[in-house]
Amino acid sequence: MTVLIEGRHPGEFLMTEANGQRSRENITIASGAGIIAPGTVLGKITASGKYLASAVGANDGSQTAVAIALYGCDASTSDVAIAGITRDAEVNGKILTYHPDRDQAAEKSAAQADLAAVGIIVR
Repeated sequence: MTVLIEGRHPGEFLMTEANGQRSRENITIASGAGIIAPGTVLGKITASGKYLASAVGANDGSQTAVAIALYGCDASTSDVAIAGITRDAEVNGKILTYHPDRDQAAEKSAAQADLAAVGIIVR
């Protein structure tokens, strides 16, 4: 029997958002970021304004979680424009995706606090 594994769906993590889709913004995932799944917690690179998966060890601004990827993409070799949740939303924390170095509960809690600071509440 073949086992099939279903990946994350765009917006699956989203519980509520502001009227008029005001929670969404067009964002650019930086080249070299690799595969970004829907629901990936993102940080913003200060110098370029582009986004990466928010990593604890980063020192370019992306260590602070400020958005969540609404759609997935492959930014391995070039920048990719996608929609992201950047404010005024509630999300299901059980189905968010974090950078692999955010593997401790305290690191995920810190990212959730960062998101709360921009109006994204993790439930």
